[in-house]
Amino acid sequence: RSTLSGAAMEPAPRWLAGLRFDNRALRALPVEAPPPGPEGAPSAPRPVPGACFTRVQPTPLRQPRLVALSEPALALLGLGAPPAREAEAEAEAALFFSGNALLPGAEPAAHCYCGHQFGQFAGQLGDGAAMYLGEVCTATGERWELQLKGAGPTPFSRQADGRKVLRSSIREFLCSEAMFHLGVPTTRAGACVTSQSMVVRDVFYDGNPKYEQCTVVLRVASTFIRFGSFEIFKSADEHTGRAGPSVGRNDIRVQLLDYVISSFYPEIQAAHASDSVQRNAAFFREVTRRTARMVAEWQCVGFCHGVLNTDNMSILGLTIDYGPFGFLDRYDPDHVCNASDNTGRYAYSKQPEVCRWNLRKLAEALQPELPLELGEAILAEEFDAEFQRHYLQKMRRKLGLVQVELEEDGALVSKLLETMHLTGADFTNTFYLLSSFPVEAESPGLAEFLARLMEQCASLEELRLAFRPQMDPRQLSMMLMLAQSNPQLFALMGTRAGIARELERVEQQSQLEQLSAAELQSRNHGHWADWLQAYRARLDKDLEGAGDAAAWQAEHVRVMHANNPKYVLRNYIAQNAIEAAERGDFSEVRRVLKLLETPYHCEAGAATDAEATEANGADSRQRSYSSKPPLWAAELCVT
Repeated sequence: RSTLSGAAMEPAPRWLAGLRFDNRALRALPVEAPPPGPEGAPSAPRPVPGACFTRVQPTPLRQPRLVALSEPALALLGLGAPPAREAEAEAEAALFFSGNALLPGAEPAAHCYCGHQFGQFAGQLGDGAAMYLGEVCTATGERWELQLKGAGPTPFSRQADGRKVLRSSIREFLCSEAMFHLGVPTTRAGACVTSQSMVVRDVFYDGNPKYEQCTVVLRVASTFIRFGSFEIFKSADEHTGRAGPSVGRNDIRVQLLDYVISSFYPEIQAAHASDSVQRNAAFFREVTRRTARMVAEWQCVGFCHGVLNTDNMSILGLTIDYGPFGFLDRYDPDHVCNASDNTGRYAYSKQPEVCRWNLRKLAEALQPELPLELGEAILAEEFDAEFQRHYLQKMRRKLGLVQVELEEDGALVSKLLETMHLTGADFTNTFYLLSSFPVEAESPGLAEFLARLMEQCASLEELRLAFRPQMDPRQLSMMLMLAQSNPQLFALMGTRAGIARELERVEQQSQLEQLSAAELQSRNHGHWADWLQAYRARLDKDLEGAGDAAAWQAEHVRVMHANNPKYVLRNYIAQNAIEAAERGDFSEVRRVLKLLETPYHCEAGAATDAEATEANGADSRQRSYSSKPPLWAAELCVT
């Protein structure tokens, strides 16, 4: 039994006692020997050459308290529901999932990796706020790596404190589980534990820091190894001058490849046991395909990651590291969910392109074990084709096209998204609403359907808020003068994209000032009537291929309900849960978690629809979490 106190013995686990650890990664990969020095020195920031891990210890928190558990995630570990004595189970979870005590067999370590951040090689990064606890083996033969995120400093924390706070931890906890239940490949989150320990954070980087509660998330995945794990061998970058900590150690690259492929791609290892280049090519091909399918799933549920650096890309094609993520509300292909992404590099529509760019960096990092020309050929052959195939297949299901696949389907989807963009339609709710579209040509329900669809389009007030200029007019004028007088300096400042977006906002705002609500409604009605006509024609073709019209209709609706969620973790839903939790009330976190476990509920879901009060002071109307977001949601800023 392990404790961190050194003095008083912590109670032995009861509910968690059955977790059996077998920490294969620490046996198979090089682990840095603890450096000599005074107590606490193992966590001192430093380069970690010649190793994939370094041993660390969680830093205890004051009065840890459980925020929530995800029973479906913990069931992966072979854990049943918490025992009947809830208070005891919660105390046990708080103790061990905060890092205040270690489960028998746990061996905390921090993983070394590098990364390209916003397109630039950043050198050594590593687990600066996360710790590998070990690998739990279940009775069914599965193996799951456990991580504590926010458990204190490691050698990779740089100038930070290794802590996470309540708001960011609740967002990661809820979104990890929401994505799984949406059917998107993802790491999982088993628990969220907060405390009375405090850290200072400047949330918006505006010089207004405040104290926030230290919080830890228990993360679960087969592995948290990422693209950046293979970048620790990179020589000095030609642009940044930075290098990985293990330059020249191809022996470790081979070791890491052997471990990853044999552990997580055993079928590839078995098929190419005698030819390492072909084995590595097959591995890269499968990572490419999985990544393409993952980002296709993101696009189909309107998910924006926000920080798609190479160090945030899983080697298993899982969504990993939930930070300033966001789900689309009003459909905007150029939506940027991360307020720190000033150039829009990781905008929603750019995510497939960025994932392909990141795969190119992985191919570079696998040299010489995978010749670069072979890696590039695989990427060119596989990524776009796999993305388009999976994306269109998913979109057909979202539109209920269940009988025949036609070449024109891609154009129908593109026209739908264009119509959603032109009308400012809510992404999630529009797709969900389409399942009730009356298929019959002269259906009396068409007018009612169109009226409901109009409700999902952006109002004048919403559009004026969305396109409100963000720069002082004098500053904008000065930047435009600079662009004319000194274009070279203007280009060096890297603000061209931002200025273009601001000019677009000014133009849109001017047009909106000339538009009445009735004109907007009429315009939106025309756009949707045109698209729905094309959609009905396509449904007619689908029906023609079916023998039984009633059976086709039932399958059409079933497939749409199974692929168009009623609930996603919109920012304002997370914010409601965060604000309640910061007041000491965790019930909203738990209620939202349960809601997100059944995102595709339809008839049955209506009876359990979670209601939340809009937190805008004077307005206390009740709003369903499946409704369009309140106006204040557009003001939320996530960095």
